[in-house]
Amino acid sequence: MGLFDKLKNLVNKKEEIKDEEEKEIVKNYDEGLKKTREEFVSKLNILGIKYTKVSEEYFEELEETLIMADIGVNTVMKFMDKLRKRVKNENITDTAYLKEVIVDELLIIYVEGESLSDKINLSSSGPTVILMVGVNGVGKTTTIAKLAYKYINEGKKVMMIAGDTFRAGAVAQLEIWANKTGASFYGVENSDPASVIYDGLVKAKKEDIDIVLIDTAGRLQNKVNLMKELEKINKVIGMHIEGAPNETLLVIDAATGQNGITQAKAFKEITNITGIVLTKLDGTAKGGIVLAIKEEVNLPVKFIGLGEKMTDLKPFDIENYIYGLFKDMV
Repeated sequence: MGLFDKLKNLVNKKEEIKDEEEKEIVKNYDEGLKKTREEFVSKLNILGIKYTKVSEEYFEELEETLIMADIGVNTVMKFMDKLRKRVKNENITDTAYLKEVIVDELLIIYVEGESLSDKINLSSSGPTVILMVGVNGVGKTTTIAKLAYKYINEGKKVMMIAGDTFRAGAVAQLEIWANKTGASFYGVENSDPASVIYDGLVKAKKEDIDIVLIDTAGRLQNKVNLMKELEKINKVIGMHIEGAPNETLLVIDAATGQNGITQAKAFKEITNITGIVLTKLDGTAKGGIVLAIKEEVNLPVKFIGLGEKMTDLKPFDIENYIYGLFKDMV
């Protein structure tokens, strides 16, 4: 069975779900990827009407469509090479059939190769420490709040530690979110971030906290300073809790598209990123960035933001993503 047939089966499976909770999650993906799907799939469909036979003009317009979906120039170039080879080897002339091949090859990008785990690595003893990194303005603080809300609703004790100590209002902003969600909080303004995190972890152990969410500064302008700061923070966390941080999650605003990929590459150079949180995916037509992250940065997307509500941060699910992106093509 080809991947396109699997996609058909997947779409049918998702549309026949009876479980209300699962149905709601599928609906979130459906609505959250609507802008990308409409932009991307409608353009592919128009291409199929405009050109019934495969031609160089068709390839050129297809390339442009893929780049506009923010799949990434490098990924698109590799993808186009593979597609041209398949067209030649399989003697494909009909654009209607080629559309199936396109979906096939796009799915291969995500499902091929090593399986990137989208699960959070929870600690078996002591608190699970999740370090949150990312430039300012990507939604890092609200992501921490949404994660706290998620884990508190699962019955876990959560603490937020404000490691972004020098940015005006950052500590106070995080404390407001801690109060709103019912999380514990530790933060001291204008202090050494590593010292604040150390003291926060002492408090977390005393309070038997299950999940510690640590905010960090988002200054990428001076990578050397940020690298040193994150090295120091990692050292302090590791000294205090063996095997921690359990996760270092990079928060990226999906609407920034390729700029987000650049941020991911830069942060990957300076610290050990274990996964990506992609925010504001519902507000953009750049949903193809998920494929670009896998292909160009080789990091798993662990959570995606599909709306403003506290419940709109969802664990990333490849099946639901593929359904949300391609369902109109079946």
